[in-house]
This record gives sequence, structure tokens and C-alpha cells, in this order.
Amino acid sequence: MADHGERNAVAAPFSSLAVRSSTEWVADHASHVSIDPAGIAKVVDGLHGDLPAVSWDFEGIHYFDGGPLTAQYLLVLDTLNFCFWPDGDLHYDHLAAGLKRALQRDNSIFDAKSLKSFTGIQLRELLEWPRPLPLQDERARLLAEVGTELERSFDGQAVNLILAARGSAVALVELVAMHFPGFRDHSVYKGHQVFLYKRAQIFVADLWGAFKGQGLGAFADIAAITMFADYIVPAVLRQWGILNYSPKLARIVDNLEELSSGTEEEIEIRACTIAAVEMLREKLRSKAGKEVLSVQVDWWLWSSGIGANKNLRFHRTRTLYY
Repeated sequence: MADHGERNAVAAPFSSLAVRSSTEWVADHASHVSIDPAGIAKVVDGLHGDLPAVSWDFEGIHYFDGGPLTAQYLLVLDTLNFCFWPDGDLHYDHLAAGLKRALQRDNSIFDAKSLKSFTGIQLRELLEWPRPLPLQDERARLLAEVGTELERSFDGQAVNLILAARGSAVALVELVAMHFPGFRDHSVYKGHQVFLYKRAQIFVADLWGAFKGQGLGAFADIAAITMFADYIVPAVLRQWGILNYSPKLARIVDNLEELSSGTEEEIEIRACTIAAVEMLREKLRSKAGKEVLSVQVDWWLWSSGIGANKNLRFHRTRTLYY
């Protein structure tokens, strides 16, 4: 697995401006993906009232006890929150609910010491999954990476990582990227560095959503977080006429062919998704006359995609970043 190699060998400092500006640059220079403003306007005009509200745990699949154990659970969840294909039966809810069941059986299962010792087979058994997980050994490696660094720098506790950010979403993303190499989700496109940080940002959003913006989820700058570029949201945007693919890329995606990580096409899909959601968010803000968060737009789009999952054609990239 080379996905965590040279392109992410050195941590780049996170900033919401870097994510927004670098992905906007890709959108402006893209050859394979384009954003249709008319499609954005049509979607916004089709909404009657405010953006549909989607709660963080709308499926009821996550662990929450209101304390540090929830923080530990969410860090483990987002360490593993990637690549649910080519197993057509495996979805995010299996991961979230499986980790929840494991924690309810044994509240020490995600202690830093335990995380350091997981094998891929043990992780599969923990989730009660009947077949090998996609990138199974990579998942175990990332758990060990997180457990080792939690012990070294945060007394084994994710809550100490969160407290070190002092209520800043941006600072927490920076800390996660600094301490855990597996979260360093950036790439190079036409000589320009592109910042994406899907899993680091979604960890912050999960905390904010789980704790309802209070306590461990209180972030004064939550608006700095962008959407989380994955498989589902770009497929929704394409289905809704907001993203358009070139004929070549459309054939790859529609024929379920694998799209290599780090290719121009793959980076354009993710970067244009972030740029399109920013444009959509701004249109929604103008219509509502009040703040609309990228996090909220992402949850709405993702939940819409989950509801129509069988009808979506999403790109398939073997990667540990999403």
C-alpha cells in the first residue's frame, strides 16, 4: 500500500483557507470535472424553506456517553473511516455500529495500549464482519499509529488531544495532522499542493455534532471546517447536475473501474466537490439570510446519498483517506 508514502511524508499545516483556496484552484484548472452554477441554483431554488436539518446520529448507530469515552470512540471511528469497497455489502454504518457494540462489551477495548496491538484479523472479528475488510492490515496499522502517539503525547486519551486545541476546530485539525501521519490528506496537482483533510476534519465535525456544540464539541470556529470529500457526496452532486464529468471519466466511474489515488481525475473529483459545496453553501446562506455551515451541507448531501445509494455511481479509489 503506497498511498501513505511520499506525497504525505511531511505534515503540511492545516488551514481552512488552504483547503478552500487550493481546491478552488483545482476547480479553476480542472480538465475532467466541472461545476455547473446553474445546477447549484436549481437545487437551491428547489428547496422550500431552510436547508433540511440532519442530526449527527440520524441513523442511531454511534456510541455516545457524554464523556471522554465518546471522544476515544470517535477518534478510532475516524481513524478507520475509509474505503468500504469493493465489498458491496460493507458500509459506514457497519463500522460505526460495530465499534459501538465492541465498546459496550468492553469499555477498555480502545485504550491506547489495546489500539497498539490490533491485527487486521482481530479488527474484522471485533466488527463481526464475515470477510476480510478492505485494506484490513492498513486499518490495523493506523490504529497502532494512533495508540502509540496517544500514549506518547496525550497520556493515552483522545480527550487530552481535544483539550489541547483550546476550543478551536482549526487547531484540532492541525494537531491531528501533526501527530498522526495517516490523517495527512493532501496531494499535488499540476505542481500545486492541494489540501483535503477529510478524516481530520470529520473528527472535529463528529465531536461538534455528538456533543451538540457544547463541552468537548464546542468550537468557536466550526465554520472554518469544509465538507468532507469522499465517495458519496460527489456522486450526489453529479446526480443533481452540479458536477459534470468528462466522457472519459464518466466511463470509468459508470463502468465501476478503479481510479488510482493521486491521479488528476481523482484529485479533481474531490477538490471540485469541496469547491462546489462552498458555492452551494454560499447560495444557501444568501437565500436563508443567515450562516450556513459546510458541515451541515455535507450531512444533508451525504444523508441524501445514503438514501439513494443503490442508484449512485461513485468513483472507486483504493485509499486510506476516504
